[in-house]
Amino acid sequence: MDSLTDLLDDVRARGALVGRTVLDPRWSVRFATGSGLTLLAVLRGTAWILPPDGAPVRVGAGDVAVVRGPEPYTVAVDPASKPEDAVTLADYCARSVRAGAAGRTCDPGADGDTVVLTGDYDGAAGISERLLEALPRVLVIADAECPCPLLDVVADEVAAERPGQQVVLDRLLDLMLVSTLRGWFDRPQARAPHWYRRLDDSPVSRALRLLHDDPSRAWTVASLATAAGVSRAFLAREFTTQVGEPPMAYLAGWRLAMAADLLRETDATIEAIARRVGYGSAFALSAAFKRRRGLTPSHHRAVSRPAPRRAAPAADPTSVRGA
Repeated sequence: MDSLTDLLDDVRARGALVGRTVLDPRWSVRFATGSGLTLLAVLRGTAWILPPDGAPVRVGAGDVAVVRGPEPYTVAVDPASKPEDAVTLADYCARSVRAGAAGRTCDPGADGDTVVLTGDYDGAAGISERLLEALPRVLVIADAECPCPLLDVVADEVAAERPGQQVVLDRLLDLMLVSTLRGWFDRPQARAPHWYRRLDDSPVSRALRLLHDDPSRAWTVASLATAAGVSRAFLAREFTTQVGEPPMAYLAGWRLAMAADLLRETDATIEAIARRVGYGSAFALSAAFKRRRGLTPSHHRAVSRPAPRRAAPAADPTSVRGA
């Protein structure tokens, strides 16, 4: 199993907030759902994503963006416009929904020419910290670089309410996420993490595969070099040059990232998690976790598990709120 498959194997959208929003050039929409990851695609027109930090990012028709949360971000036709509407878990469309609007369409701007589609992953969706740490705040895959045929399927599904629709949208969202991330990591300028890169049969690649496949083993640089078929000095030098850090430092980071995922996604004891990722005891894991991440495993577990997501109430197509 390759590393991307391993990291995405547990990703499952569950009751994802999926819908489309019509944007008016006069105002922008603030997305504040608290999601760890959001897929955003422009179905028509051009939009700008304004992250909480950094420059605005342009998204054209047919392009697909991934926005890393949970901080709120803004979507606008004009990046200089001020947010007038909000999308939250409790209220999908804070301003108004046009009478007769189809399906899950929020239409705060009757004259809007730009339509965006969004799908939010909550913290219970199984998205690995190892994956999130490899992503920029906002990434965009242009339609010309990597066309997404699933986009039309999702847009058609969102256009009208149908039996079983939530399950269909959840699975389509998962497929779009995998396709988009694969397209992003395949770009040379994306600087894909070492766990994603197509590894060859070089000593460093062999060493990386060994660490990923068996992180709980009591590795040393010497034993790793022997397994990779090279000298200790050669591996230490080449690994640091190619990966950017020594083998044991890389292994420590990989183990702690795995532990962070297991703390959030499972109810396993800290002792069990420690042994699974290669630490001899809960105390050893706690010390390393606190030293590297600034908090204990128990604290991380408490703060990384989101409150149960409340389903957004069905919108009344005849109502106007906050107008």
